[in-house]
Amino acid sequence: MKLSFKQGLAEFKEFAFKGNMIDLAIAGVLGAAFKTVIDAVVADIIMPIISYVPGLKGGYETWTLGHFTVGHLLAVIINFILVAFAVFLVMVKLLGGIMKATKKPQSPSEPTTKECPKCLSVIPIKAVKCAHCTADLV
Repeated sequence: MKLSFKQGLAEFKEFAFKGNMIDLAIAGVLGAAFKTVIDAVVADIIMPIISYVPGLKGGYETWTLGHFTVGHLLAVIINFILVAFAVFLVMVKLLGGIMKATKKPQSPSEPTTKECPKCLSVIPIKAVKCAHCTADLV
């Protein structure tokens, strides 16, 4: 199958400018910006507050546990927890609530079963004879 440049460009344009692709690009940009804000909150507010714990001296990047430097790891873990919590709030709670509010109620579908008037067992709606008690249903 041979494609001309125009056909290939048209297919690429159709793919790149679909709504989902644009939404994904916007989400990536906003996610990167949001991560920068969370990084700043952790580095400039939370970690300095934690540094008031007795025994912790210097910047959080220098905190050690034995021979292991753990300050930066602690900052990254706090950063991850905050980002995960914010994504949970926005994506699951906020957007989930909006989706539920805008979702149209389902129309009741026609029943697919009925009760046998003799034995009260559930049988298919089109049945003319009960499979349990063999009563005629017509």
